[in-house]
Amino acid sequence: MRTSARRRAVGSQGRRTGVVVGQGIAALLATAGLMATAMPAAHADTAAGAPAASETTPGSETDTPSLVTGLNEEVTATGSAADAARGHLKAKKGRYHIADTSAKDLAAVGTTTEKGGKETVRLQQKYKGVKVLGGQYVVRMTKKDGKRAVTGTSGNYFTKLKLDTVAPKVSEKTAIERAVGAVTTQFGGGLLRAPAKGEKAAKADFTGTAGDVTILPQGTGVLTRHITVTGTNPADGSPVQQEVYIDAHSGFPVMQYSGIQTFGATDTAAGATEDSAAPADASTDAADQLVVKGSGVRYNGQKVDINLYKDSKGLLQMIDYSKRAADSPYEGPMIATYDARGREAASASGVWPVGVKYFQPATPELGEDYTNSGAVDAHWAAGKVYDYYKNHFGRKSLDDKDGFIYSLVGVVSNGQPYNNAFWDGAKMVYGQGGGDYRTFSADTDVVGHEMTHGVVTHTANLVYAGQSGAMNEALADYFGNAIDLEANGQSMDDPDSGLLGEDLCTTLGPRECALRDLNDGATTSKNFIGVTYGGDSGGVHLNSTIFSGALWDMRQDLGAEFADQIVYRALSAYMTPLDGFTEGRAAVIAAATELGATKAQLKVVTRSFDAHGIVPGWEKALGVDTDTLMSKVNIYNTGVGAGGGKYAVSRSNEDGSEPYSVWLGSTSGKGQPQLVSPNNGDYNVYATTDGETVVWADYSSNGVKIMARPVKGGLTKVVDAIGTNVSGLVVDGDYVAYTAVNPQYGVTNVRYVNMKTGEVGLVDGGRPYNVSGLPSIKDGKIAYAKVAPDSNGDSVLGVGVFDGATHTTSSMPVADNVMGVGQTAITDDGVFWIEDDDANDDGQAAVRRANLDGSNPITVTPEAGAGSLYAYSLTASDDAVNVSTVLPATWWANDTMMKLYQVAPDGKGGPKRVSCNRGEQAFGDSDEGTRVVWLDGTTGYTNLVKRDRPAGNC
Repeated sequence: MRTSARRRAVGSQGRRTGVVVGQGIAALLATAGLMATAMPAAHADTAAGAPAASETTPGSETDTPSLVTGLNEEVTATGSAADAARGHLKAKKGRYHIADTSAKDLAAVGTTTEKGGKETVRLQQKYKGVKVLGGQYVVRMTKKDGKRAVTGTSGNYFTKLKLDTVAPKVSEKTAIERAVGAVTTQFGGGLLRAPAKGEKAAKADFTGTAGDVTILPQGTGVLTRHITVTGTNPADGSPVQQEVYIDAHSGFPVMQYSGIQTFGATDTAAGATEDSAAPADASTDAADQLVVKGSGVRYNGQKVDINLYKDSKGLLQMIDYSKRAADSPYEGPMIATYDARGREAASASGVWPVGVKYFQPATPELGEDYTNSGAVDAHWAAGKVYDYYKNHFGRKSLDDKDGFIYSLVGVVSNGQPYNNAFWDGAKMVYGQGGGDYRTFSADTDVVGHEMTHGVVTHTANLVYAGQSGAMNEALADYFGNAIDLEANGQSMDDPDSGLLGEDLCTTLGPRECALRDLNDGATTSKNFIGVTYGGDSGGVHLNSTIFSGALWDMRQDLGAEFADQIVYRALSAYMTPLDGFTEGRAAVIAAATELGATKAQLKVVTRSFDAHGIVPGWEKALGVDTDTLMSKVNIYNTGVGAGGGKYAVSRSNEDGSEPYSVWLGSTSGKGQPQLVSPNNGDYNVYATTDGETVVWADYSSNGVKIMARPVKGGLTKVVDAIGTNVSGLVVDGDYVAYTAVNPQYGVTNVRYVNMKTGEVGLVDGGRPYNVSGLPSIKDGKIAYAKVAPDSNGDSVLGVGVFDGATHTTSSMPVADNVMGVGQTAITDDGVFWIEDDDANDDGQAAVRRANLDGSNPITVTPEAGAGSLYAYSLTASDDAVNVSTVLPATWWANDTMMKLYQVAPDGKGGPKRVSCNRGEQAFGDSDEGTRVVWLDGTTGYTNLVKRDRPAGNC
């Protein structure tokens, strides 16, 4: 049995590189950095629950209202629905404050029509012709006897934008390089691993494709280049598609999130390089038999009707044309199911695998192979999903234009079972089952879930990160489950009616198998987890049942039909891409009011959200056990450094529009932090300090400069410059070290600088096939993890210590069977490092220590058994070792997020939790004694916090 705090997931995860920020707009943007909440809620309901007639809700950080309801204003503008919508906004400029309502800056996204003459127009905001991320405004109208009247509006239109959009300083080529570097870091994991025996170390397999120049609506706006990076996760072979936004003036990656929408909680996304075009409709002629009645047996043993297609040569294919009108059999929807067994998920995500074909049964009676492959369930359920949306809402396919529905069934990952399913923006892809799991099309709610992602894409298009992503997941779960119950004749009175994925397992019962439960009682106060974009895309699965649970409660109390109508209307006519939980609440309440809900029914709606803690200002109720050194730093992809009683951290302004600057403060919390980097429009990141010197990386369009300044004040100096991405800056005394991409060989190397002499070098000499990273530094000695070829040419893992004074290197005693080595830390007592010796790759790793010459090795925490940790990274002082842990994402839960543990240097007493805060604890760094500082996302903001001693057991 799982508790309400747990969310089942399958798959792998990328590296944590920032904590998410709040939602509404800031949840996704005002950070692009840490938590999933930040800006005040844009949509709010009135105290009575329902908006009054002609109710206007002000927007947040904009003059344009986020929600207007109760209107009945005739539109005088003629032409299309989009023309009428823009005409209304122009005529009511005093209400909407939209200066330019022309098609140039308010481009039509689409218009949907529903019964009763309802029209919904979605308009995309542009600023000086440049797209604004999440800037979408919705105008709702009725049309009768050729006349239109506006009934309401909603969405995000950003009136505070004021920026130069001419000629970004960063070239497209540089932006792609920086984006690929950022994704390589994201999926690099916490350990350095060697390639297979006989293989050389190779550069990461990621490619970038430039999209539109895009404005992030933070403050007065941030101009970025949008780069889509695709490839394969080196950890498990699963597909990757990351949407990366590169600051157009400095080249720093200011935001990154996954572009693939999965059923489980894997972070990875789309990507491949094969055929990008979808197959065309099967060619038909008069000799074809468009609809052949067949049958098959589902995984659950139920025999069902299956619609097939027979071409003029007599070949049967799993194509369903039965949804087409009788008088136009060659026009309309098509449901096609493809045999992707054995195809890699990466080759089927965002692209089409070359040569993939429809399932082609020999007879209309589909045999056992079609059951076990998941083809019967996928094809049958796709038809049920189409029928649900058509019969209940009049929706014609996922795009409401009778677009074709494609399903690929049976993909694998690295040749192994891929226990997940996803929507990649154009099709559903179902993983081949293995172990305890069937193929992921085996449960109707999974099919309904993935296809609903398609509906969301073509309506509100909720951004798949943070709270908007959690709402995307919640809606997919809600409708997926509604479809499942209807298709399979299950009552909501059934105690298992709220389960999702309960039919996927081969042996486990429904409750043991289910991946999520809409009746888990999750609330914002008890279960909301502040998590990075690197972790579950900011909690899209982890936090989803908070919102879907409210919707499900409403369905149980209002009845299925009315509740479904309300939720669909909220999705299709009220919600917009950056909405968070509070905005989603307001959208549902407004839709219920529009559909004629009584006062008693509206009370049910508001009560459902109240019960799950989704109320205006809910983010403020999240508590912590830490001391806050700096709140709302609003940063992404850069951490904090500490030493000698000081900390150094990057910070943006509260709306996140200002390029990052470096601040210095006391870890005791005394005094005020001071700005130490110039406010030059560059991004100043990766700051760290030893208490004597502050160093950081300055990202600009011309490259990356390593900067240094004395803590006590003085001149800021450029100590090094490089043209590639950097990470992991460390400083001690006269020496600075960091990890950089070696452009000659496409691998990472640790680079060092002697600030006194000006000497610059590489700890491993920069030889071919040598990889180094994860450095630490003390008294001119640099410890680092490495991969280097041995005398036989095989790649060997190790930990080295480079002496800057003598230019000699010593090696630490790692195990002969070492599978991975991780972050190093060097102190007066010796060298610490993470070591994984387990071929099972279960995520657990040991912390080892040895003297500087490699003698007297000990195990600080074991790899398995009592006191073992899922060690991901570490830092150390002379008195304590602080270990960041990340559990494999078999479960997304509070205890699987990045957490900090502290252990004595000799390991005695075992590890203890540094803090019991709920949420991500990222970029932990050791100061003096047992004090630790880190970036914490528990409150829904990115806060710099500290504790002077561990909390113990949580």
